[in-house]
Amino acid sequence: MALVENELRKCGRVDDSKFKNRTSIEKRKRGTDVWFLLVIFVTGCHGYEEQRFAMEPQDQSAIVGSRVTLPCRVEHKAGTLQWTKDDFGLGTHRNLSGYERYSMIGSDEEGDYSLDIRDVTLEDDGTYQCQVSSGLSGAPAIRSRYAHLTVLVAPDPPRILQGAFIDSTEDQPVDIECVSEGGKPAAEITWVDGNQNVIKNNVQSKVELLPDEQRYRTRSVLRLIPSKAYHNQTITCQAQNTADRAYRMATVHIEVKYAPKINVSIKSGSVNGRVPEGSEARFRCLVDANPPAQVYRWYINNNPVVGDYTDEMIIFNASRKHNNAAVKCEVSNSVGKNEAALTLNVTYPPSFRTRPRNLEAEIGSSVTLSCDVDGQPQPEIRWLFNEPGRIGVKGKAPNLKVLVEKATAGRYICKASVEGYPEIESEATIFIKGPPEILSNKTQVGSEGERVSIECEALSVPKPDDIRWYFEGKEINFIQDPDYATKLDDSSPDGVVKSSLVIRLSQAKHYGTYNCSVTNEYGNANAAIVLKPLKTLPLFIIITGVTSGIIFFSALIVLLVLCNRRRRQKTQMNEKPDVTVTTGDAYNKESDRSSNISDLKLQLPQGDGSYDLEYTSSDRSDSKNPTGLPLAGPVPLPSIRHDDPMLQFRYSNDYSDQSYADHYFKNPAAYVYDYPQGYVPPPHLRVQSPPQLDVPSSRSLQGSLTRSIDTASTIPLSNGNGSQNNSLKRPKQEETDAINNLGLPVGGEGPQVPVHPQSGKAGVDLRYAATYGNPYLRNSSLGYPSQVHTAKPGSTPAPPPYSAVRNSLHMPSGNIHQATHV
Repeated sequence: MALVENELRKCGRVDDSKFKNRTSIEKRKRGTDVWFLLVIFVTGCHGYEEQRFAMEPQDQSAIVGSRVTLPCRVEHKAGTLQWTKDDFGLGTHRNLSGYERYSMIGSDEEGDYSLDIRDVTLEDDGTYQCQVSSGLSGAPAIRSRYAHLTVLVAPDPPRILQGAFIDSTEDQPVDIECVSEGGKPAAEITWVDGNQNVIKNNVQSKVELLPDEQRYRTRSVLRLIPSKAYHNQTITCQAQNTADRAYRMATVHIEVKYAPKINVSIKSGSVNGRVPEGSEARFRCLVDANPPAQVYRWYINNNPVVGDYTDEMIIFNASRKHNNAAVKCEVSNSVGKNEAALTLNVTYPPSFRTRPRNLEAEIGSSVTLSCDVDGQPQPEIRWLFNEPGRIGVKGKAPNLKVLVEKATAGRYICKASVEGYPEIESEATIFIKGPPEILSNKTQVGSEGERVSIECEALSVPKPDDIRWYFEGKEINFIQDPDYATKLDDSSPDGVVKSSLVIRLSQAKHYGTYNCSVTNEYGNANAAIVLKPLKTLPLFIIITGVTSGIIFFSALIVLLVLCNRRRRQKTQMNEKPDVTVTTGDAYNKESDRSSNISDLKLQLPQGDGSYDLEYTSSDRSDSKNPTGLPLAGPVPLPSIRHDDPMLQFRYSNDYSDQSYADHYFKNPAAYVYDYPQGYVPPPHLRVQSPPQLDVPSSRSLQGSLTRSIDTASTIPLSNGNGSQNNSLKRPKQEETDAINNLGLPVGGEGPQVPVHPQSGKAGVDLRYAATYGNPYLRNSSLGYPSQVHTAKPGSTPAPPPYSAVRNSLHMPSGNIHQATHV
């Protein structure tokens, strides 16, 4: 009601008296008059209307260069309107002369007088107000609220004062400062690492007002603790404010020098991370360092490893002493040093530290069997009990507790196993204490005149206190009776004790019944042992029989050898001889060595070219092994023609014709040059075959090679000069040596190797060889396939005296291959 009264007074339509009367009436009629008065107030008075703001400006912010409008609308405008900036009037006209970027927009009809600012600059920042002066009718002036225009300025790009690159050392702090200027409001600086993670720790920021007192400078310092993670990374400084949310950035590249980072691993020699015992293990030391690693050192249990090792180290023979050993690699560079280690796990087969031991206990007591086994990995242990008919597992722990009874006493086996290795086992026996029990045989034997031992074995737990011997009911006194001695062996682990009664030299009186008595703390045991004599042949008879058997067997062998030799000699005597070598005293051994064909005679060839040769020696030693080239054996020969006197001679030296001076003579096959005895042709001599040779009729066409000897005299023939079996005479020993020197077998023994004739080599006169005309003496040196072999190189005969010049002699080419037999 007071507000209504004030409004009515302003209108001047109600005087004070009437108002007082109306007031009194109102007091009486409050309920009905209130609505009437309100209707009068709404309809208003018929005087002026008060001007007021329909819209007032608000605080705003604008970015430099943008456009901003401050609204202002007035109703019932009666006065003049203007805008002020920081209480300084800008003008009353809409174009606001003097302020090109300022203008009042809108229309008078709408009462819109909003201030429009184009291309906002930092100078436009201030406090603005819209004002209306009083009207002519006395309407009061009005003013809007103050509106603050905040001009925003984006900051300049930040910069890092330390530059684009920073060298740092691990764990040594580095301060990185980033500055951003010109921002309004002040820039916000954020640090980001290379993984785009925001760094919040150890960051300090500071804001400073620039000299224009409108913009700001922001400083942010990052205290970085360098680590390997920051090496070769980029640290970014980001700056922004509300004027521009787009980040402005500056970066710095960090290079961190750090001590070696090490990782030790097993390169080879391990199986599932375990190294078998006895194998070679190679360890690798992987290092990451800046700058690179310079010095490597290896340690095993802090003991330096000897050797020039770098990033690899070798244990050539890993053993169980290396198990759980710390293998350490230490590496250093210019920054510092670091180390890393691993624990070596060496596997090895199980072995007993302490084997189970036999135990003695009484029935009802409790005992513990221990089985201490070493192995890697931890061995698995099983206790087996050897029960009657089966073996049962009693436990799997190193210690086995047993309640001693008759059923539980006996042999226990501890078995230990490690994967990949053979299983091991050891036994222990639980003995029940009690009286002894004798186990020996009740009957034993011995030989009279020898040392005899009577054994008494007894199972005694505990060990016996006393062992006594009796003979025929009388105790043996070992001190008074020197014939007896005793020996006790109680080292057996199975509780068996053995007492031996020794009779030094047994006689008939010592054989009979002995009694062994064993006593321990639980009782006594006795056993009667009967000693019986052993009937054997005397040693002299045995030796005599064995010796006789050996002599008889040796004689039988000798007899068989002699019979076999005699049978072979008879076989050789029955063969038809054609060439015989006999002993004589005509010339010595030296003259025989100069012979071309030694002591073999040549025979006439048959029509089929076969020969029958034999060499014998009645005084030759049978112990001499055959050597040289064996003859081919007997072959048929034609009958001797006694009408031809020349056929009586088998060697050229058997016949000497002084009247024949021509050394060339002709046989049916080829020309033969017969040298005089002892003549050696000169090296330059070339033998030419004459076109026609007249051979005296008195000379046989069946010639032979000349036999060359050291003496110029003619060797006399033996008895029967004209017979077929004539031979040279020589001493018996020289005969055997001559045969051996030829490389021929002795007595016809040895295999017979046939030698077939072949043509001679070019440039070699075969007629001057000792083998010419005798195929059994040819060897491979003249082009024949078979060569004389001998196991006695010293006995091989020397070449003929003219063999040194035979390669320089050229024979006629005609019919030389036909001169096979002479």
